[in-house]
Amino acid sequence: MIRRFYKDVTLASQAGGFQVMLDARGVKTVGGAPQIVPTRALAEAMAAEWARQGDKIDTASLPLRDMADYAIDIVAADPANVAEGLIAYAETDTLCYRADPDEPLHARQQAVWEPLLAGFEAAHGITLVRVSGVLHRPQPPESLDVLRARLLTLPPFVLAGVEAMTKLAASLVTALAALDAALEDEPRALWQAVCLEEEWQADLWGRDWEAEERRERREADFLRACAFARLAKT
Repeated sequence: MIRRFYKDVTLASQAGGFQVMLDARGVKTVGGAPQIVPTRALAEAMAAEWARQGDKIDTASLPLRDMADYAIDIVAADPANVAEGLIAYAETDTLCYRADPDEPLHARQQAVWEPLLAGFEAAHGITLVRVSGVLHRPQPPESLDVLRARLLTLPPFVLAGVEAMTKLAASLVTALAALDAALEDEPRALWQAVCLEEEWQADLWGRDWEAEERRERREADFLRACAFARLAKT
C-alpha cells in the first residue's frame, strides 16, 4: 500500500467523456494516457473508489480503475483482436456442452441452460450446436460471424467488461446476455446458471469452503465487470 497523496476527489468533463481528478490532477492509466471514461455514471463509480480510500491506498480496492486502464491501453488499441479472442470462447461455450443424455446432470442442464441458450439464439438470429460429452464440434461459421459483428460494435469500455465476464464464465453467451439483461438481478441469475455443474458436484460430493470462497470471488468479479460494461454504455 502507498500513503494517500490527495485530499479531494472530483470529476472533470473532458473531450470524449469524464476524468477523475485527485486534487485537480487528472488520473492517468498505467500506460500514461489520460484516464477518460465515456460516461458520468462510470466516472462517478470510479471516483467513489478513490474517495473510499483511507490514509493508505489499497490498490486492490480500485478494480474499476484497473478495468478502465485495460480498456484504454489494451482494448482500444486493437478491439478486433479482443473480439477474435472472445469468438474462441463461443466455439466452446459452457452452455453448449452438456453431459450425456442418460446422465441425471443432462436433465438439469436442459432445464436451466436450454431456455437461456434458445432465448439468446432467437435474440441474435443464430443457431448454436449443442454437444453431449467433451468432444469438440465446430459452431456454424455464420453464427460466429454474427457474434463477431456484434462484438465489433461494442465500444472499448463495454468490450473490456464483456471480455472479463466471458473469461470468468467461460461463456460468451452468458456475458452478452448479462450485458443486455433487462432486470437488475438477471446478471446474478445468469452467473448462478453458468455455475450449475459446480453446484451439482458440490451437492453430490460435499462442499469445500476454499472452493466456495473462490466461486464467491469470481461471482463478485463477474458482477463488477457487468456493472462496468453497463455503466460505460452511452
